[in-house]
Amino acid sequence: MELRWLEDFIALARTRHFSRAAEQQNVTQPTFSRRIKLLEEEMGTVLVNRQTLPLSLTPAGEEFLDLCHTVTQRVDESRRRLAQLADQHAGRIRLAAPQSLLSHFLPAWLGQWPVPPPITPDLRATGWLVDDFFRALARDECDLLLCYWPCTPCGIEPDLQETLSCRLAGERLVPVSQPEADGSPRFALEGASRLPLIAYHPRGLTAGAIRAHLARIDDTPDFSILNESIQSGNVRELVALGYGLGWLPESSVRGALARGELVPAGGERWQVPVEIRLFRRADNRQPAVTALWDALATLPPPE
Repeated sequence: MELRWLEDFIALARTRHFSRAAEQQNVTQPTFSRRIKLLEEEMGTVLVNRQTLPLSLTPAGEEFLDLCHTVTQRVDESRRRLAQLADQHAGRIRLAAPQSLLSHFLPAWLGQWPVPPPITPDLRATGWLVDDFFRALARDECDLLLCYWPCTPCGIEPDLQETLSCRLAGERLVPVSQPEADGSPRFALEGASRLPLIAYHPRGLTAGAIRAHLARIDDTPDFSILNESIQSGNVRELVALGYGLGWLPESSVRGALARGELVPAGGERWQVPVEIRLFRRADNRQPAVTALWDALATLPPPE
């Protein structure tokens, strides 16, 4: 059964005339009559009394008319609702990003724009690893990917062939520790032989960047990994409780360092430079994404 058959039946019940109903439905009268006949065959009963002038509905037809009104009204309501949803989401840019960037970078970055782009963060992404991010981008589950990106190769190589990227800012991962009473780090990198580490998931880009950086330092201590986490917020919480040291984005701990709640666990040579990069699929032609990408060229150069 087709929805238009129900609409035909409503038109026929309203006009009580096959020719006028066919005209309203923009079909020929023979085509219209055939549809009504098919509808009656589908329902297994006669719906129209053709012996009266004007024609009338049979008792079954009267009951079926109520059902037609109910069904078509619900379909119309669904169409309106879907149209509203389409309008609401038209131009929205779906962004995947780790939690620390959503909290400590994205609001300030959007604040640089005279008219912020219509970005909607995907909160599911806060639990993703690098492979999950790029799979979502490839499957069109998100429009943009915002992530920390190593400044040098780190052994984790996502497939970037079908993507475009733009550097938005520089960042540093700084080693931090709970302070002792005198303000010194409880876990200090310099001169240590073994230290407890609150680490990142080994398949994440952040962990890869830290490993690659430490591999270039000769006197790195051995680490006893106490925990591996995807989110930097979890790393920070365990570090603040004094379980070990950990590397955190400088922007996320600047306030805690100023207040003395955390202290650097090592000097500048232990800091890991990274970039904050924005990725998109090269073939994403959504107007809002294209407009954002074009507008990036007009922003001041990133630091």
